[in-house]
Amino acid sequence: MWENGYFVAVGYFVVKVLGVCVLRMMLVVEPERCTGCRMCELVCSFYHVGVFNPRRARITVIRNDERGVYVPMMCQHCEEPPCMDACPVYAIYRGESGAVLIDYGRCIGCRMCITACPFGGPSVDPVTMQTVKCDLCDGDPKCAKYCVRGAIQYVRADEAAMKRRIEGARRISQAMGVILGGERP
Repeated sequence: MWENGYFVAVGYFVVKVLGVCVLRMMLVVEPERCTGCRMCELVCSFYHVGVFNPRRARITVIRNDERGVYVPMMCQHCEEPPCMDACPVYAIYRGESGAVLIDYGRCIGCRMCITACPFGGPSVDPVTMQTVKCDLCDGDPKCAKYCVRGAIQYVRADEAAMKRRIEGARRISQAMGVILGGERP
C-alpha cells in the first residue's frame, strides 16, 4: 500500500524472546530509490533454488523503462491474507514468525491464491510449476540485505511508522511555508 510517498510492504516477521513477542519487522519499499538493477530478484532466486534466474525469484521488479520507474513487488504478508482465505485445502498459513507461508505437502496447485492476491505476491516457478511466494527468508530477507540503494529495507515496524511520520511532518512544514509566504518546496 502507498503511504506518504513510500510503498509499504506490510509483511512482517515477529521476533520472540522466551516465547514473548518483542518486536515486529516489516519490508518497506521505496520505489524512488530503485534503479531496476534486479539484484533482489537474483539473490532471491539463488537463495531459494540455487540459481541466478530472476524468473524463479519470489520478488519481481515491475519496470517502466521509459519513465525510469521500478517497483519491487513481493508478498505483503497481509494481516488478513486473501490468498489464505482462497486456498481450498488450507495450504497457506501464518507461520510462527508471522510470515504467510505455503505448505507444499498440502498444496494442490489450483492457483486460487494467485487469483486472490491483489498484489501479485504468489507466482508459479517456471521450472517446478509450483506456486511460490516470499517467505521473508526465515527472517533475513535477502532482497533487503543485498539492495545496494536501500530501495528494499527490512525494518522494525515502529521505525517504519516513525519514518513515515517524519516525512509527513516535513511535507506539512513545507506546505505551511508556502501558505505563509515562505519558500516554495
